[in-house]
Amino acid sequence: MNDLRRLTITLLIFISCSKLTAQITLTFDTTHEPIIYAAGQLNKALVMKGKSLTIAPLSQENPLSDIHVVLKDAVPEALVTYVNEQDMDTLQAEGYIRRWINDGKNLLILAADAVGAEYALLELAEVIQSKGDYRMLPDKTVNPSLTYRIVKFNLPWSPYRKSQATSVHLQTCRDLQFWERFLDMMAENRLNVLSLWNNHPFPYMIKSTNFPEATPFNDQEMEEWQAFWKSLFRMAKQRGIQTFIVNWNIVVSPEFAKAYRTQEYNDLSDQVIQYTRESVTQMINEYEDLSGIGVTLADWMGNFGEQEMTPQKREDWIEATFVAGMKAANRPIKFLHRSVLAGDPLAMRKVIDRADLAEPALVEIKFNWSHGHSTPTLAITHDYHSGELDERFWKPKPENYNIQWMIRNEDFFILRWGQPDFIRQHIATNKKDYVNGYFIGSEGYIPAIDYSHKVSPVKTWQYAFEKQWLFYKVWGRLLYEADAPDSIFATAFDVRYGQGIGDLLLEAYILASNMPLRLASFHRSTWDYTLYSEGFIEAEPSSPNGTFDRSSPFISIYEFIEHETLAPNMLSIPNYVSKVIQQEDLQEGMITPLALADSSEQDSRKALKIVEDLRSRVNAYSGALVSELDDIRVWSFLGLYFADKLRAGVALESFRKTGDINAKQEAILLLEECLKHWDKVIAFTKDRYLPTPHVSTQHYGEEYQKFSWELLRPQVVRDIQLAKEANKKQ
Repeated sequence: MNDLRRLTITLLIFISCSKLTAQITLTFDTTHEPIIYAAGQLNKALVMKGKSLTIAPLSQENPLSDIHVVLKDAVPEALVTYVNEQDMDTLQAEGYIRRWINDGKNLLILAADAVGAEYALLELAEVIQSKGDYRMLPDKTVNPSLTYRIVKFNLPWSPYRKSQATSVHLQTCRDLQFWERFLDMMAENRLNVLSLWNNHPFPYMIKSTNFPEATPFNDQEMEEWQAFWKSLFRMAKQRGIQTFIVNWNIVVSPEFAKAYRTQEYNDLSDQVIQYTRESVTQMINEYEDLSGIGVTLADWMGNFGEQEMTPQKREDWIEATFVAGMKAANRPIKFLHRSVLAGDPLAMRKVIDRADLAEPALVEIKFNWSHGHSTPTLAITHDYHSGELDERFWKPKPENYNIQWMIRNEDFFILRWGQPDFIRQHIATNKKDYVNGYFIGSEGYIPAIDYSHKVSPVKTWQYAFEKQWLFYKVWGRLLYEADAPDSIFATAFDVRYGQGIGDLLLEAYILASNMPLRLASFHRSTWDYTLYSEGFIEAEPSSPNGTFDRSSPFISIYEFIEHETLAPNMLSIPNYVSKVIQQEDLQEGMITPLALADSSEQDSRKALKIVEDLRSRVNAYSGALVSELDDIRVWSFLGLYFADKLRAGVALESFRKTGDINAKQEAILLLEECLKHWDKVIAFTKDRYLPTPHVSTQHYGEEYQKFSWELLRPQVVRDIQLAKEANKKQ
């Protein structure tokens, strides 16, 4: 029996046997699975408040229920008087109108589709959780701010980044209970696409008809894999969530390479083209609930070794494999074409033109490369050449694809984060007529098992995404409804930890969460390893022109000084010091390092004050609340560290340019203050967090294979010594 059909029957049985007196009647078309799912969530909320839900299937004869859900293309005759033509024109996909009718006695939900109805009911469930009732809600019309609200989730098998930080998740990511909870979180936060990424997915999903030895699994093992995938895709569909499988490109499995005598990477043979094309077709045909397929270009398309491929040849390969495979399938499917450094917009446009897709393609572009949690101003993408943005991806405006910004997070994996003001500004600045979505997610971090936190009474969650609940909530809810108020997030804190603390907790998070945004805006970074903001490390194994000692991934004071800024309105330390020495006027709107330091200190101290106020006012703490407050403290002391390191950098650069010994002494004193802040960071992390496997530090010695703030303390001390040994520039 279908899981959601079983839920409907269970709800009806529960109601008939219930001794609860306060019953809410709900009418909807029970053929729509996302609405059935949301009804189950609504029932859970009501039961927690001593109430119950009675479900009645929608029909022309039904009297008005307490809550009546209808879709705009199937409005019963009895409700036509409550719906007008403007309503029909207003509603967009996944949108809904909530309206009180019959003199305020009944609530009508008119939705564009089943997913819109699901979201309307989920909102009612949230209000009941926090307020106990929904009858105070005003009329409301909601349409999604962005069509695609996508989670990027890297899979631990056939991973793009191999490390212990990946392999630790192998068991968890095969567990459907994990996925059920992850998908529940996505639905709750209006995230409507789960994109699953790895190098080469096909051997884990199909047994190729013409290349059966491509998979390492026997028939029974393959059946188990296929049951897993089908269950995952079905659970997602029941919640109104689309699923995409995304791989890289000219990659085959080691088993394929051995059996068919090819290379594992970069093999341009007809045999690999045939295998890839047929695998695309077979995967689409065998997984009827799979929504889309994606491909990238660059990494393994002849850009290593002798077989260099031009951008046009790369697109030709995609056309001969992925596009041809999609066309040969027995149903249409959505297509994601990743846009990366080695691409060419004109060649890509031609391929998508010739693909003649049923729906516009998705073209994902990295916003500020791998560090989207930085300035909301588009400064660089993965497609830039010679420091210039390649605007040909959106100029002229595309007709058969839309762009989705990829907001990569390679900057905080351990600490919680949530800054709704940043997200609102980001959407307002970058929602163009050619943009219809965002991706959020990481390359070096999988939010499955929480392997960083020590087992203790403080750890009340099971999975990493549950600890990072605020990250997904602020991104998801604002991508769906860009003007959603902060009260949504404050109320979520109240529901978790008790009434009356949500506003303060959210304010503290907003203040503290500015720290990584400021660092990534000031310290210009590109690919994954060029910055890890919460660790203050730049894990790229070499420095420009060999000017820095890269025996440690830590950003030393000299690297900090001499690095370029990412945000166009921020001055680097050398530029600022030169302008001060030469008494040049600063351009209006430019942010100096000292102004940035002042902002960072102000926010950090205010956040710390809020935390202390909360600890004095709230008597009973759950373990998770203690952990939340301590994470805010860590961000705040990192913010103080950042502020004093900026000031120290200005002072040290002033000494190096002028020889002013007082400036050198000031730099030393400020770096000693930095050490005090860092010790506070250690104090609030060492008893909670384990030294954590980190994908980006694997290029360094054994001591840096795992990350912790305590392990980096010698490098913080070293900054003081570097300042003491500094000389004036010759």
